[in-house]
Amino acid sequence: MIPKDKVEAIVSKHQSIEKELSSGNLDPRKYAEKSKEYSELGGVIKCALSYLNYESEKKDLEIIVKDQKSDEEMINLAKKEISELSKKNIENENKLKIFLLPKDQDDKKNAIVEIRAGTGGLEATLFCSDLFKMYERVCGKKNWKIEVINLSKSEAGGFKEIIFSVSGSDIYSYLKYESGVHRVQRVPDTETQGRVHTSAATVAVLPEAEEVDIDIKEADLRIDVFRAGGPGGQSVNTTDSAVRVTHLPTGVVVSQQDEKSQHKNKAKALKILRARVYEAEKRKKDKERSENRKNQIGSGDRSERIRTYNFPQGRVTDHRINLTLHKLDEFLSGEIHNEMNEILRLKDQDLKLKELN
Repeated sequence: MIPKDKVEAIVSKHQSIEKELSSGNLDPRKYAEKSKEYSELGGVIKCALSYLNYESEKKDLEIIVKDQKSDEEMINLAKKEISELSKKNIENENKLKIFLLPKDQDDKKNAIVEIRAGTGGLEATLFCSDLFKMYERVCGKKNWKIEVINLSKSEAGGFKEIIFSVSGSDIYSYLKYESGVHRVQRVPDTETQGRVHTSAATVAVLPEAEEVDIDIKEADLRIDVFRAGGPGGQSVNTTDSAVRVTHLPTGVVVSQQDEKSQHKNKAKALKILRARVYEAEKRKKDKERSENRKNQIGSGDRSERIRTYNFPQGRVTDHRINLTLHKLDEFLSGEIHNEMNEILRLKDQDLKLKELN
């Protein structure tokens, strides 16, 4: 249940901004800021008012049900309205919870996603490829654009590593819950005895950092160029087009050799590096703000096992919320990925609301 004063604050804020906007005393920049805030509040104001009126409306209907003078038709109608009112109140509560969620300044950013094969050899690389295909489908359904930045294939046709950017609307707020260790249980094609093997892949979701977000000085970078080829290289080049960028203050290193142009490889490497350095700084600040952050949903801890995909039983389990869906194929095809994400977001909301209370 949401504290009443928090919902009342939404209504009060909405009324206050409405007066400011109609006063004519705001300069153009301030007017634009207030208009945006007013619009955001407008998206939940009906929910807030309905939520505040719920108890009194319910009480009025209960009086009709308990009144011995009420006829049966009136009682049944009141009971039906109470049921509908209760369902609507739960919907309103969920919408308000999401709105009251402490805003992460990075939620509206694009994201850079890194998937790496973990334990399990070649089977892990195939799983890495499966995860990428799943995210491709999820992004496709949301009209988000994917661009592969770096790709290293395995002998089995899977991915040792794939790094890609996702651009669109409110990307990071959705994908940040995918960070962590993903585990798969299935019978590999090469298994003759039919035994189930366990493999893993690590997913890291980084908010894409702009130059205004983090200042990376040229003097803090060491840039090495070398000839592309070998493990991960798509072909052996005869020029030194591959680039390795090292951020000296943090020790973050990014190598890029997918493009034939040294300039393009450097640009891609800097894009990844900026995101990694920004994420490291973000984690440092999160830890300072809350020692409990690592225990919350969406903490992004890469060593945390977050999900298991069990093929023999056709199920996917998210260990952070103890939720199992017996619809593995639909989940991998992106059909019901949103269902799990919504529950993760609400759980995260509940944990953060408890911190605020």
